[in-house]
Amino acid sequence: MDTILDWISQYGYGAIFVLLALGIVGLPVPDETLLVFCGYLISKGRLHPLLGWLSAVGGSLCGISLSYVIGRTAGHGFVHRYGRYIHFTEDRLVQLKRWFNHLGHWLLTFGYFILGVRHFTALVAGMSELRYRTFATYAYPGGILWVTIFLALGYYLGENWKVVIELIHRYLTLITVVVIASAAVWWFRRSRAK
Repeated sequence: MDTILDWISQYGYGAIFVLLALGIVGLPVPDETLLVFCGYLISKGRLHPLLGWLSAVGGSLCGISLSYVIGRTAGHGFVHRYGRYIHFTEDRLVQLKRWFNHLGHWLLTFGYFILGVRHFTALVAGMSELRYRTFATYAYPGGILWVTIFLALGYYLGENWKVVIELIHRYLTLITVVVIASAAVWWFRRSRAK
């Protein structure tokens, strides 16, 4: 964690862009902590507000776009080759496509705020062959909103940013557990109804 914050302090905007892009793709980068810390650095005058915001937005949008491309190009091959090992069949892929076309769009927007979900929504969107224009229409505003909120938290919380980030992680983890449990119950009931 300290290494990541040191990179931002040392390399600035380039580090913000690269780390957020990699974090959105799924590498273990503490995205919210990174953003709140950047907001703190903006409040101290160590980063320019517009450049900090642009590098964070650019990194998150590049990362989610890369995840979409990976899902679009490699998703079907993965299901064909390894799906049987994880009980993910072609029929389930068809169900996933239907579900995503009906409800999944909004998960692209608000999935940024749910730990672990933002890493998979774009992959699933690509696998479900969602058109890029539709993907961008829902995913990009969510990324912009997510970046803006967490940068603002760091900016306005100042020296208290570390305490608040612990609370954020605690509540985001709780929200994530509730969402995943609800989805699992819904999926289980639906599969038993068939």
